Amino acid sequence: MNHSDEQRSHSQVSPPATPTIEDGDLPETQEKQNERTSEGILVVVDWEGPDDPQNPKNWTYKRKWAATIIISLFTFISPVSSSMVAPASNQIAHDFNINSTALIEMTTSVFLLGFAVGPLVLGPLSEIYGRSRVLQLANLFYLVWNLACGFSRNTGQLIAFRLLSGLGGSAPLAIGGGALGDMWRPEERGKAISIYSLAPLLGPVIGPICGAWIADRSTWRWVYWSTTLIDALVQVAGVLFLQETFAPLLLERKANALKQQQDPEKSQNEKIVTVYEKDGDRSWKRIFARAMIRPFALLAFEPIIQLLAIYMAYIYGLLYLFLTSIPSIFSNVYHESPGIAGLHYLALGIGLVGGAQINARFLDRIYIHLKNKNGGVGEPEFRLLNTFVGSLLIPIGLFIAGWAAECHVHWIVTDIGMVLIGGGVISVFQSIQTYVIDSFTLYAASALAAIAVLRSVAGFGFPLFAPTMYEALGYGKGNTILACSSIVLGWPAAWIFWTYGKRIRASSRHARKSS
Repeated sequence: MNHSDEQRSHSQVSPPATPTIEDGDLPETQEKQNERTSEGILVVVDWEGPDDPQNPKNWTYKRKWAATIIISLFTFISPVSSSMVAPASNQIAHDFNINSTALIEMTTSVFLLGFAVGPLVLGPLSEIYGRSRVLQLANLFYLVWNLACGFSRNTGQLIAFRLLSGLGGSAPLAIGGGALGDMWRPEERGKAISIYSLAPLLGPVIGPICGAWIADRSTWRWVYWSTTLIDALVQVAGVLFLQETFAPLLLERKANALKQQQDPEKSQNEKIVTVYEKDGDRSWKRIFARAMIRPFALLAFEPIIQLLAIYMAYIYGLLYLFLTSIPSIFSNVYHESPGIAGLHYLALGIGLVGGAQINARFLDRIYIHLKNKNGGVGEPEFRLLNTFVGSLLIPIGLFIAGWAAECHVHWIVTDIGMVLIGGGVISVFQSIQTYVIDSFTLYAASALAAIAVLRSVAGFGFPLFAPTMYEALGYGKGNTILACSSIVLGWPAAWIFWTYGKRIRASSRHARKSS
């Protein structure tokens, strides 16, 4: 598929300017098409050719990267909140007289339940009302409830406020990918998505480091207040610099401007619509119903989404389980203070950042190389080669980190294992994120929302059994079980995606047949 094919947008927009799932490809090579109908002349508004600078895919690199960085900041700040409070959980337990280990863990991980539910609503809304508008309003919702967490007076309030802040903070996980798909062509998309994909994984690593020092030197309430202050700065940057990327909404604004200039005498016989309004039923009720149902339909009926969701859920749950075990490893085994123990999150961060940099360099290069070998036809499966590396690094890192801690080997060996885990997780995460955006560009937000459901539920549930597992089995045997399960699930998954991914995708009603 050539660039002009890639530039076609089929997503939904504010009523009634939205295509339905059944809509076919729409041309974008002309500004207006005049058609005579029984009701008069129909003026169809589209882009002014394939090089129209108003089309987000034709924006300058400076403009694209500005939007990408702001979206990545939104995607970074809410995951920071998901784990930043973990080192202060003992303070919270003391203040609220919490004796249950599971309840203590829930005050931290309940945030991820919001991550599971929020994308199912916010992702489709971005395909109706535009990316920027929904993203910023959702972030404002997160900001308010995250601030409220710092004023909680009991366990119930804290859990409720955490859940609500998670709902708002989940928006970038679904909307961000759709926005990047709006702007970047497949050959350019790898580096942008590598930064965007790093943010939700790096956030939970940076959070506990900061949270540990805040808990040491202040009160757990400042964990929430400090993240609120930082998020306020991100919100201001979004208001000032984040531009709308959603093509149907941009064309609708263009059509509205033409209507304002329209001769009143001609308006009775001349109807101005966008190319997305041209055909089919565009009643807002039908559009809204389709958009809200789509993530559930993708998760229920799309085999490729189901497979990716299960694999991503395991990887994400594994990451959060390991994140919650780091404080106990370095306090119980290496007898370090919370602030010093928190610094070991940097090892995981080094793996994530280093892996992201290496993966980013190869995502686009591999895609272009395989596309050229495939007669100039790109396939989303070309993104999945890097999952083989990730699925190998994760179990190796788990073995090293677990048995190094179990045998009281020097802490640097444990950190090396954590570096490998981080590198493996980001390789898998970025490859699958890019694959989903390439495959479901039309409905990338809904597809990412569908995958985020299981992923976030796993991130919520895995840490709840981590303390019990490590207490019963120890770090060596516990991590061995995790490593073996990652081999059993990860190695076949990488091979299945690479070998049969195209065939599975071909049966999809929503995925691209080629890129």
